Amino acid sequence: MSEIAIKVENLSKIYKLYDKPMDRLKESLSISKKKYGREHYALKDISFEIKRGETVGILGTNGSGKSTLLKIITGVLTPSSGNIEVNGKISALLELGAGFNPEYTGIENIYLNGTMMGYTREEMQQRVQPIMDFADIGEFINQPVKTYSSGMFARLAFAVAINVEPEILIVDEALSVGDTRFQTKCIDKMKQLKDNGTTILFVSHATEQVKRFCTKGIWINKGEVVEIGGSSEIVDKYEAYMLLGEKLNTGISMQSEEETKKEELSQVEEDKITDIPGNGILARITSVTCNSSKFKTFDNLEVIIEYEIYDDRIPGFLIGVALYTPNRDYIFGPNTYLDKIVVPNKYGRHKVKYIVPSIPVLGGSYSIDVGIFNNEGIVCIDYKTEAQRILVTNEYFSEGRLFIEHKWEVVK
Repeated sequence: MSEIAIKVENLSKIYKLYDKPMDRLKESLSISKKKYGREHYALKDISFEIKRGETVGILGTNGSGKSTLLKIITGVLTPSSGNIEVNGKISALLELGAGFNPEYTGIENIYLNGTMMGYTREEMQQRVQPIMDFADIGEFINQPVKTYSSGMFARLAFAVAINVEPEILIVDEALSVGDTRFQTKCIDKMKQLKDNGTTILFVSHATEQVKRFCTKGIWINKGEVVEIGGSSEIVDKYEAYMLLGEKLNTGISMQSEEETKKEELSQVEEDKITDIPGNGILARITSVTCNSSKFKTFDNLEVIIEYEIYDDRIPGFLIGVALYTPNRDYIFGPNTYLDKIVVPNKYGRHKVKYIVPSIPVLGGSYSIDVGIFNNEGIVCIDYKTEAQRILVTNEYFSEGRLFIEHKWEVVK
């Protein structure tokens, strides 16, 4: 038996979009084959593998292609190009109403869904009672599902999907419907399936659910796979992107720590200043770099600040470094005056390194401000807002913004 549950190779799904309904007819009847529509890629050349027993969270904004991908995997849609291989019996909860006849009763829809999955009526009979118990909708099980509330519908649909012994379970935003007690029951059942080796694809806009439940994450944006990796790390990157958008890509350097160090070593340091600004400028920051742009919590962070001083000497000169969240919440901001550190304050070019041996921030994107001042920080000489941006990602081990040493004691 193959270890691969789902294999997707160069998969694309293209839709033709038309400005007016008549344009579709004109194109179909055109002798010259004139094109009246335009192509829209719901999915564009995506590839990935999912192993048996993996629990995979799929992340992306509305319209990113998540639901299209799931429908292709389940066979509801056919791809425009590419290959897909599915090894195992699939049970899918894609959207409310999918696979149910609104005129049928709950019981009748249980048998209908079982038939579509290949079970005989006799095989379904032994599954009906567990499904009814899980759905827990009482006498409504004998009523047409068109009379159900959305919560009741979700209960029955989920009960059917997880009680037919699937080898692959696909859940698309289904847990957003229903009360807390029902959601708890669903997650407990999914954990049971997970422990029994069922492959699970899980789509949810509640990223904390993906982080806590899934082992792997796939981030899709505008029909393309952005990144695949550990669920917690992918969630951290996705949430940072949702806050910063394209700023995340432009603000975080893709070069490695080793490349950064090579660049630093190759730079020729000169004490002589060739370009002295006028207008009474005393000094300026010429460069701010970090030892890396991507970190784990407790990694060593180094910020290298290069600056030039144009006066013979600046009394009370100090350097400050500040760490901010993407929303500009101030996390920490020491300076050399408060820390009683003497830094070069005479004419020339200088370099100072700010070091955090074990950075305590948890997952997310953070920005670093750097400023030079005098007079105990009252007078700002030069200031660089968001001089560098860093990304912190981790395996799921804590929540919030900072890790604080702590312990627990049971007192009763």
